[in-house]
Amino acid sequence: MNTPFDPDMPPPRRGILARMRSNFLTGLVVIAPVGLTIWLIWSVVGWIDGFVLPLVPNSYQPDRVLQDLLGLDPSVQIDVRGIGVVIFLLFTIIVGWMAKGLIGRSLISFAEGLVERTPVVRSIYSGIKQISETVFAQSERSFEKACLIEYPRQGIWAIGFISTNTKGEIAARGNDGQPMLSIFLPTTPNPTSGFLLFVPETDVIKLDMTVEEAAKLVISAGLVYPNGKDDQNPSGQA
Repeated sequence: MNTPFDPDMPPPRRGILARMRSNFLTGLVVIAPVGLTIWLIWSVVGWIDGFVLPLVPNSYQPDRVLQDLLGLDPSVQIDVRGIGVVIFLLFTIIVGWMAKGLIGRSLISFAEGLVERTPVVRSIYSGIKQISETVFAQSERSFEKACLIEYPRQGIWAIGFISTNTKGEIAARGNDGQPMLSIFLPTTPNPTSGFLLFVPETDVIKLDMTVEEAAKLVISAGLVYPNGKDDQNPSGQA
């Protein structure tokens, strides 16, 4: 007689509803990322089109141009999604090319000088500009590496991102002048919010995983580990 603890006992057979539920959840896991990605891209493209296309003269609207080329009746509505994105990309490239020239830099400096003399606009513009340069500009202003620090107390570890070596007055007055690192400690599941910590360099453990892999780990609340790094044993113990 088999007991419930007998390892040779065959697993209980699941009913039809249980199998259908399992298949449904498996299909949902497959479909949800693809569907949400397509929906997000489609929505962003539509939002950009809705902002850019109204600025285009009526005679050059994409739907009217296609109606003329295809000889369609003007009452036929054509939804040409994505043209606004192309126009926006071309316009942005042209502005960037002009901004790198002498005339463009002079105009930007003149406009920024006017903004700096406007009390409220000055604060808004400087904040948005700093965020834009940090996110989009191709410079050294990016997270260097992912790391581990003990937070909020010893014995509890958290993933952080190394911004820079601490400089200025904070470096001179903190940690008795010993080297410190500026660490951004993200929150889960929204890594765009978090804390800025100044941690002694000796207390920071730099990780081999990339910043993108560490961000995925934070966003997934520890469910998604980098491939091949979830079973490593740095100590070499069995």
